[in-house]
Amino acid sequence: MPGIIERTQYRISQAARVAWYGAHYRLGAGLQRSKASSLPKLSLPDVKTLRDAMNALFAQDLRNIEAGLYAMPLDLVPDTAELFAKSRAFFKDIPKVAQRRARGDGIEIRSAAPPGSFPPYYLQNFHYQTDGYLSETSAALYDFQVEALFAGAADAMRRQALAPLAAVLKGRDQRALSLLDIACGTGRFLSFVKDNYPRLNVTGLDLSPAYLDEARRNLRPWRGADFIRANAESLPLDDASQDVVTSIFLFHELPPKVRRTVIGELARVLKPGGVAVIVDSLQFGDIPQFDGLLEAFPARFHEPFYLSYAREDLPALFGEAGLALRSSSLAYLSKVMVFET
Repeated sequence: MPGIIERTQYRISQAARVAWYGAHYRLGAGLQRSKASSLPKLSLPDVKTLRDAMNALFAQDLRNIEAGLYAMPLDLVPDTAELFAKSRAFFKDIPKVAQRRARGDGIEIRSAAPPGSFPPYYLQNFHYQTDGYLSETSAALYDFQVEALFAGAADAMRRQALAPLAAVLKGRDQRALSLLDIACGTGRFLSFVKDNYPRLNVTGLDLSPAYLDEARRNLRPWRGADFIRANAESLPLDDASQDVVTSIFLFHELPPKVRRTVIGELARVLKPGGVAVIVDSLQFGDIPQFDGLLEAFPARFHEPFYLSYAREDLPALFGEAGLALRSSSLAYLSKVMVFET
């Protein structure tokens, strides 16, 4: 259990993250010519409501650490040189994002991708980000951009997946178990997993070569991490081969039919008694006062499949694939769902 010094370090670190990334979000928004005036008038939560929900997330995160469910974050004291370098890159990219947003252009990367190399739904400038998921520059900046989007709370939301994972792995030999992370991106979540379970065999799967290269770099400190470039609609893995499947912020970026296909594949590769841990956005009705925020999000950040996700009956969808909902909990703007075979 962390002592008072460690708990104080945690609180100071998270407060600093919120101040740093929150400032980047506000400054970034201020530098862009927003189309907000053309959006429908929505009932949005006030700043205090959002702050209280964020503080509840950090309080839960610390309780999980104190309960021994996972370790303190590795980056309580960040690399300041790297932070400032990413900050410069973030602001350098803002004019490109602003131009894309002003044009309402979220598919410009389609003209640059080789024909047939990626499914059309993947070739989007999600969040209006430069290069979509296709370049080394995008991969290097992505985690910083996501933290700015969530004002410093993204990692804490990801870490909530470690709590159910602790229950699944408790008392079991890590060396005999396998975890698949679908749409692993830069490997940020997998680095949390390996920090806590260094002997666990993990596989990160993603469609982006550039993001997989970034994931390999981020996972270098640990052994037992493999990476596969593949489409989650057709996982190149054997039936019943994985003890745990995780997926962080994937399903809101999939079209409805593809969402069903991916869930079917996820269920196929899970062993009997296996567990799927899913972290994704809140949905309508989870926190009613946030519904306006969810409605505004896809228009402001180019998320073309988000509204269908926000209305999706996920327990029913996973149930069709033979997976039962074990638990569901809310974590600020995200939801943690645990399904079992």
